[in-house]
Amino acid sequence: MNDKISELIISLKNAGMAGNATTSVPASKLKKNVLLLLKKEGYIKDFQEEGNGVTKSFTVEIAYKKDGTPQITDVRRVSKLSVRKYTGYRDMRPVKYGHGVAVLSTPLGIISGKEAKAKKVGGELLFTIW
Repeated sequence: MNDKISELIISLKNAGMAGNATTSVPASKLKKNVLLLLKKEGYIKDFQEEGNGVTKSFTVEIAYKKDGTPQITDVRRVSKLSVRKYTGYRDMRPVKYGHGVAVLSTPLGIISGKEAKAKKVGGELLFTIW
């Protein structure tokens, strides 16, 4: 796949829906920053980097609710390789009535929509997750 972000979020969603405890995805700096944000927001438990050189990958532990359903119910890729979507902090709206998170790429790095609004910074709206 050429789209690293889509590969990552769909892999996480599919692993959760299948009931798997972990999933493995190829490593990159962008994916590491996205995984750090998802861990902070509670959508994944943890992740480890494995391998060396070109063959590095992340093993991601999927987070589940108490009733056994995965934390990641669905994801939506907003900015695609063919069409980039940018937003200002004033245009940020809650995702799924406040139950989801918008993930942005800003000059400050990969941050959530709530952080972008608080820091008054806009950027590329990568995806939403709930």
